[in-house]
Amino acid sequence: MTPSNPLRDESGSTHLDSTAQLMDRITSQLGHQLRRVSADRGHRPDPRAPLVLVAHGSRDPRALATVEALAERIRALRPGLAVRLGHIELNEPLLTDTLAAQPPGPAVLVPLLLGRGQHVKRDLPGAAARAPHLDCRVAAPLGPHPLLVDALHARLADAGWPDGAGAAERRRLGVVLAAAGSRDPESAADTETTAVLLAERLGVPVLSAYAAPTAACARTVPQALDALAAEGRHRAAVAAYFTAPGRFAAQAAAHAPWIAAAPLGAHPALARLVLHRYDRAGTARRVAEPRRLTRV
Repeated sequence: MTPSNPLRDESGSTHLDSTAQLMDRITSQLGHQLRRVSADRGHRPDPRAPLVLVAHGSRDPRALATVEALAERIRALRPGLAVRLGHIELNEPLLTDTLAAQPPGPAVLVPLLLGRGQHVKRDLPGAAARAPHLDCRVAAPLGPHPLLVDALHARLADAGWPDGAGAAERRRLGVVLAAAGSRDPESAADTETTAVLLAERLGVPVLSAYAAPTAACARTVPQALDALAAEGRHRAAVAAYFTAPGRFAAQAAAHAPWIAAAPLGAHPALARLVLHRYDRAGTARRVAEPRRLTRV
């Protein structure tokens, strides 16, 4: 196996302390930028614009409870901001119904999606275009972003990930970043970027894998686990790259030979990232047609 983010700390060609220092600087700079954006009203959308959280939807009842909890956390972080919820499918309220119920004026759609798949590129701008009474803007998907790595790391730690592992133990460790999968190669690239960022954070290889493999996202969770084991990484954790519980998250966790992290859920870093995407969407053009979506 040749992992996409091979760890080379034991050979000395890549020093983990340097990587950790680099990530610390990136995180510090990101926090400064987020604070600056929050303080700069000029970068925010119209203050009347509700934030419309767009979830995929799931038959798992825990999914709806999770996104509702995330919405409450967002409201707590920014009192006075109207936060609405709409689903692409499977759950009510559906996004089309949420948009239809809004009074005329601005609205910002923030997808609780982790990459640039067809839902982000077509479904969301399509729904916005069918609400001509709204001045809709569609924010970028949540991933990739360092705040997602914060949440993934925290979920792994909650599941028992040994942050204080020494070099000998690290040589036995690995992580599979389990995602849903998409036919869109850009979505696969976004997941791979997150895997690289998580590998740099943890200091061990992280392989992306998919619960619903496609040509663009071909590697399954069992295949990724086998690849890690072939390199002697027999203590492999499964990190859930899902915003909420559901069928795919449960399937991925069932393959874990050791620990399986919970989905991202209502983690505080996720709530901060949603607000960051909302703020950045203030500079996007109005969505008039699906093909005119501007990613911010």
